[in-house]
Amino acid sequence: MLRWSVHLEGGPRRVNHAAVAVGHKVYSFGGYCSGEDYETLRQIDVHVFNTVSLRWMKLPPVRTGGHERAREVPYMRYGHTAVLLDDIIYLWGGRNDTEGACNVLYAFDVNTHRWFTPKISGTIPGARDGHSACVLGKAMYIFGGYEQLADCFSNDIHKLDTTTMVWSLINARGSPARWRDFHSATIIGTKMFVFGGRADRFGPFHSNNEIYCNKIKVFDTETNCWLSTPSTQPLPEGRRSHSAFSYNGELYIFGGYNAHLDRHFNDLWKFNPEAFSWKKVEPKGKGPCPRRRQCCCMVGDRIILFGGTSPCPEQGMGDEFNLMDHSDLYILDFSPNLKTLCKIAVIQYSLEQSGLPHDIRSDNFTSFDIRRPFLTKAAALDS
Repeated sequence: MLRWSVHLEGGPRRVNHAAVAVGHKVYSFGGYCSGEDYETLRQIDVHVFNTVSLRWMKLPPVRTGGHERAREVPYMRYGHTAVLLDDIIYLWGGRNDTEGACNVLYAFDVNTHRWFTPKISGTIPGARDGHSACVLGKAMYIFGGYEQLADCFSNDIHKLDTTTMVWSLINARGSPARWRDFHSATIIGTKMFVFGGRADRFGPFHSNNEIYCNKIKVFDTETNCWLSTPSTQPLPEGRRSHSAFSYNGELYIFGGYNAHLDRHFNDLWKFNPEAFSWKKVEPKGKGPCPRRRQCCCMVGDRIILFGGTSPCPEQGMGDEFNLMDHSDLYILDFSPNLKTLCKIAVIQYSLEQSGLPHDIRSDNFTSFDIRRPFLTKAAALDS
């Protein structure tokens, strides 16, 4: 039975970050937190969450040793994407308040924790943020986003072949998805399912006539064609800055924001690509509050969801400018079992022995709320 099984407080406070699951760990890159300085250039921070020990650690800064080496390490940014191919995480796009948007491809070796910039060729996508990135085989697909140079939304599809490190602009046939940013694109089989995002009613340029797409658009990577899709009901509300993931051949979306409705979401919807139908899902346990710009990664049968931003409690559920950034983490478990109970019992015992403050609450012994700092230094024991 689907259940929110774990709630932790005290992790990195991050919004509009990017994260990738590698084995039993989740690597989180960059993002922002209100009040931090994003005009001074500094290298991107990397936080790692261990899903076995339920602990965060922050990797130490990279020693660059010169200007050329410093260029190998991405600067702090938000609105970027990260994907995993083999043992390399590819980070692309995003922006910084000083440098603007970026189109340099950075690579992070998960074994050595070293950054490098691969030598690439081909038609390199223009610098942007709010795009999506997904992987099929040895290829990374970039879709949409807000292009800095053109100052408009994009609906182009770019493909990076990581065996040759060549970028190509796909000449897609069919009726394309609308120009947009802060949408989601999820690979199921050989098709890319695009949902949500912010677009403009009149075209690619932002005229403050925003619309929020709520219909699925499907791109077939085998034929390079946008497919015709039927209209179905019910449909989730249109939104941007939500999370999306696939599980057992179905697409799930969580959270997001709609400015027209002045509303943040914490609903969970499931899309079946065979029936082409949506269904609202109600997991057991206490889930996250309404939010947007969080990260969501799948580890086995569990979804690790953390960070994001929400309206301040005293401001209600809307208000674009009175937001609070989150340092919490939730686990959505598709197959909850007694392992979680045992794990929490061990952590609780360790906390009691150490004398650290703690608050662990159970919901029929299958949902846990842990409130304490779980951020440790890189030198800490990492089981």
